[in-house]
Amino acid sequence: MSENNRYTLITGGTEGIGLELSRLFAKDKHNLIIVARNKERLEKVKKEVEKEFNIVARILSIDLSVNNSCEEIYRFVEKNNFVVDNLINNAGIGSFGSFHELDMEKEEKLIEINIRSLTKLTNYFLKKMIDEKTGGILNVASTAAFLAGPKMNIYYASKAYVLSLTEAIHEEVKDYGIRVSCLCPGAVQTAFQNKAGIMKNDKTKGLMMSPKEVARIAYRDFKKGKVIIIPGFKNKLLVLGNKLASRSLGRKIVMHSNKSK
Repeated sequence: MSENNRYTLITGGTEGIGLELSRLFAKDKHNLIIVARNKERLEKVKKEVEKEFNIVARILSIDLSVNNSCEEIYRFVEKNNFVVDNLINNAGIGSFGSFHELDMEKEEKLIEINIRSLTKLTNYFLKKMIDEKTGGILNVASTAAFLAGPKMNIYYASKAYVLSLTEAIHEEVKDYGIRVSCLCPGAVQTAFQNKAGIMKNDKTKGLMMSPKEVARIAYRDFKKGKVIIIPGFKNKLLVLGNKLASRSLGRKIVMHSNKSK
């Protein structure tokens, strides 16, 4: 197993889309820095990808909702003189409920992970990539980014932030040779819904894409430098339909949909 100092850093890389992206980067011989909370799962994924793909996987057990978590990542990279070629901001959480009934302590964690940590990591590593004149950043949002989201209000708003930020940065740095993309999947067969307190009905479950398929499309289009990546024909139709419809109709449809979950 050979090692160099160049790595792809993936947050939330031990399950779902993040895990599948970890495997795809490893398959192409990218060494990995995988960041997640669960140390046991980190150890398991490290062993799996190193054995299967003959790469080096570094792991960091960090809760991105905690203050100074991003600084821990910076210190780890700087101490070891690693170069982060690709940053995959995949970590994210959701929540469900009417805004006035939400537990704001939990919502603050959502904001910390979905917005604050993503923003800080992007800012820090983008500067390094510009100095190196190479690199790529993939921020994971959602088709929720294109809509207002009654009953999932802060989650939808956080993903709109991610999409808007990513598009703006892409435009700013495209002359530096840096790829900046935003992945906007629809519903995916992961543990996300259960963790957010969402119970999907059988009809909705049937429309979900597999994390492997989402990651495959994301990886392919990220390598091509596509700015907004929407996997799946039905999800593309959903986004197109939202653009054509009024915002008031869009939020009413989401309200009806989320009420039935």
